[in-house]
Amino acid sequence: MINDPIKTFVTVVELKKFSHTAEELYLSNTSVNAQIECLEQELEAKLFNNSSDSSNHLELTLAGEIYYKYAKQIISLQDKSKEEIKNLTNMVTGSLRVGGSYTIGEYILPFAVTEFAAHYPGVEIETSIANTEEIIQAVRRNQLDVALVEGEVNHTDIQIHSIMEDEIILVVPNQHPLAKLPIATSEHLQDQVWILRESGSGTRAFSDKLIKEWGINVRKSYVFGSGQAVKQAVIAGLGIALVSRWIVRKELNAKELKSLRIKGKRLTRSFYLIEPKNQNQETNEVTEAFTEQLLGQDLITSWRKLTKKGIDL
Repeated sequence: MINDPIKTFVTVVELKKFSHTAEELYLSNTSVNAQIECLEQELEAKLFNNSSDSSNHLELTLAGEIYYKYAKQIISLQDKSKEEIKNLTNMVTGSLRVGGSYTIGEYILPFAVTEFAAHYPGVEIETSIANTEEIIQAVRRNQLDVALVEGEVNHTDIQIHSIMEDEIILVVPNQHPLAKLPIATSEHLQDQVWILRESGSGTRAFSDKLIKEWGINVRKSYVFGSGQAVKQAVIAGLGIALVSRWIVRKELNAKELKSLRIKGKRLTRSFYLIEPKNQNQETNEVTEAFTEQLLGQDLITSWRKLTKKGIDL
């Protein structure tokens, strides 16, 4: 999730729609609008002649055109300054045991480690992937120095940092009756066959909570031990599922399954970085470098840079 009005403004200009910007940056439409309004108040000038997605094209004011030119330069200078500062700290050495729950571990952790390794080649890195509860317990037992998880973490012996927003979406097989609907309601979800993750998974906890809150009757459910298995079960036609948008990006683009909006609801959760509160000095130095990298960077932009280089995440 990006909370940088300048980057948000540049993205709105380039994508020409507030709603497209919200999807691109994993923000809500309200957040995008609020950031643009904050900029306009600070500059005491309107940046767009129209600020509604009902128009086919957002038109910059003269002030907006001037600000866009300098905003691009500001972002470029920010990136260069961060890179030079990182180069000053490349002498960090030691080892890092980093874990990830399945969704974030399989789709976010690889490029986070790739970027960290590029800046800190002297650090030996070992990764572990399991469900959220198993990763949390490994951190509590000091078997991991740091980890990335989805789902709630309620332990006083763990430090927790929110790093980005994740969108949960409903996916159905292409041949499923729901696939013909432009939008689904909670009534459409009654008496369906559901594909679920195993107990202990952050995605399972999220799904269970929503099914209970919405009063959905589950006709039958099948449990699989990974997000990869869940989406393959949906593609095969076994049932429907709630999954992170991250794990089905390629399948949606390839039209191997269908995603459905749920009327009046946008489902989101946070991805977290967690670490034990007490660590030895050597481990803490390496962990601190890894934590600062994740908390100080735009994860979504970094992910795009790596995919453009051909790294498949």
